[in-house]
Amino acid sequence: MSAQNSAGIQTLLDAEREASKIVQKAREFRTKRVREARDEAKKEIAEYKASKEEEFKKFESEHSRGNQQAEEEASKEADQEIKVIKEAGTKGQDGVVKNLLSAVFDVHPVPPEKE
Repeated sequence: MSAQNSAGIQTLLDAEREASKIVQKAREFRTKRVREARDEAKKEIAEYKASKEEEFKKFESEHSRGNQQAEEEASKEADQEIKVIKEAGTKGQDGVVKNLLSAVFDVHPVPPEKE
């Protein structure tokens, strides 16, 4: 009976060692697969980021030309408006000075009216 018990125990110990090896292999496989998945995800992220950056640069280059043209047009319009304002100031300058001097020197005091 003791030989059978000893053989049964030995069989159980062998089975436990075999199960331990299987579990260890599964853990190693899982760890390896997690690393591979992480590396694949990093690669996909890098590719996606590169494609979006390229798309953004293309969009930016297309629209920056439009912005430059708009800035140039706005600058030309502003220069024209400034020129018109300066001409108007120069043209009416004598009249403005005359009106200011007459307002200062030609005072006509008016007494306040009582209510």
